[in-house]
Amino acid sequence: MISDLLKKYESRKVEIKKRLGEFREIKGKGNERIFAELAFCLCTPQSKATTCWNAIESLMKNNLLYAGEKHQIKPFLNAVRFNENKSNYIIEARKLFSNGTNLNLKQILNSFVNSYESREWLVENIKGIGMKEASHFLRNIGAGNDLAILDTHILKNLKRYGIIEDLPKNLNKKKYLEIEMKMKKFAENIGIPFDELDLLFWSEETGFIFK
Repeated sequence: MISDLLKKYESRKVEIKKRLGEFREIKGKGNERIFAELAFCLCTPQSKATTCWNAIESLMKNNLLYAGEKHQIKPFLNAVRFNENKSNYIIEARKLFSNGTNLNLKQILNSFVNSYESREWLVENIKGIGMKEASHFLRNIGAGNDLAILDTHILKNLKRYGIIEDLPKNLNKKKYLEIEMKMKKFAENIGIPFDELDLLFWSEETGFIFK
């Protein structure tokens, strides 16, 4: 089974590395582009990633992501589950990172020593963000290559390859960190970089590499 996984990795390695390189490029972009990734991750719980990103792109094209009111944003999230709450989350996050007329998200993130500190701060300060969403956001801006994004796609594969015995019913912080460490050890043992294993598992479930 592990040999099959390694073969799949070899066949997708170039594409995976390219995608991670694109994430790292986002880190060097402006606050608005980075905030778009945060808004995307706020939308993803219990919704398809492609659907969420399409919604965020539409908000950007209509100049609403950075200045729109709730009644303007909400219709663009119609295909996203819990669009009422998620519209609020986007607006509240925008207020949190507003510095006068500009966003200061980048400056705040750069003040942390490492990705673990960044994740902790995001979880504690942004409504709608948990361990998974914070990890996802940081990975998507090239600042969390040592963090696990434990969504259903990843967890199913962790069970499939014997890294965890059962799918967790309650993924609290302690359990999250425990599974994250097991996944890291597995990645080390089979010789696949941790962040690349994440995208490989994701593509195993979806058939493609996205975000």
